[in-house]
Amino acid sequence: MMLQVAVLSFLLCSAHSFSVKVLIDGSDESSGNTIEDDEFTVSARLEKANANLGKNLGDPVVIFGDIAVPSGLQNADPCTARGCLWPKAPDGNVYIPFRISRQFSRRQREIIIEGLRSFERTTCIRFTPLERQRDFVDIQSRSGCFSFVGRRGNGQVVSLSRQGCVFQSIIQHELLHALGFNHEQTRSDRDQNVRILLQNVIPGQEHNFRRIRTRNLGTPYDYNSVMHYGRFAFSRNRQPTIIPIPNPNVAIGRATQMSPTDILRVNRLYACNSTSSKRHLKPTQTDIFLKK
Repeated sequence: MMLQVAVLSFLLCSAHSFSVKVLIDGSDESSGNTIEDDEFTVSARLEKANANLGKNLGDPVVIFGDIAVPSGLQNADPCTARGCLWPKAPDGNVYIPFRISRQFSRRQREIIIEGLRSFERTTCIRFTPLERQRDFVDIQSRSGCFSFVGRRGNGQVVSLSRQGCVFQSIIQHELLHALGFNHEQTRSDRDQNVRILLQNVIPGQEHNFRRIRTRNLGTPYDYNSVMHYGRFAFSRNRQPTIIPIPNPNVAIGRATQMSPTDILRVNRLYACNSTSSKRHLKPTQTDIFLKK
């Protein structure tokens, strides 16, 4: 009997010790903290799609994973205080001309168009087919996923490679860059919300975790933002590079679409209001989006 009690006590202590170790290591499957769980995060998809970015002639210089420069290196980028916002029309909407390259299949174009339309359901942003405007978003399939930050003038490329970038989360992510937003984990107040483990970052990629003096628009740090990278972004050893604080097991970088806070920021940055016109694009207009 005493032997049975001793064995049972040992097993209970072992189980308790294991559960504590799991919590500390962050390896509990239910917490979603394994590198396999992060395979489909925005940052994992961007990192994979951008593996060869910069190796081809004509590729832009890209920093922070997917931001083309010159961009000001600047949530909302500091350039938005200096004039890189898209202009607002008298009806309260912000009309952003765009064109989509013929490089994309019909199905891919439909996914991209749905990503463009998603902004008009919750904000005053209206992506409209290019006519003769000077400044517009030029959606192409280049070697990776990337965008400039804010309005840069003339035809500014948003690259959505056919191989790995045509997902709603990636489309919204890159368009938010074009609207003037940066990555969540580079926010000016990020050190109060996440810990960056540079010792686990691929050598030469440390710049992707630089903190920026962002305009945070009175909004809280958002682990659920479509602009937040995953726990293992740019990891060299399958160990975390970003850990939430104070709770290390909070899920980060898992957004499949814009969060309510992402939407709030767009509305605050562009001073959207409920009286903005609700002009919608008809399905029959799809073909006029194609690049001539």
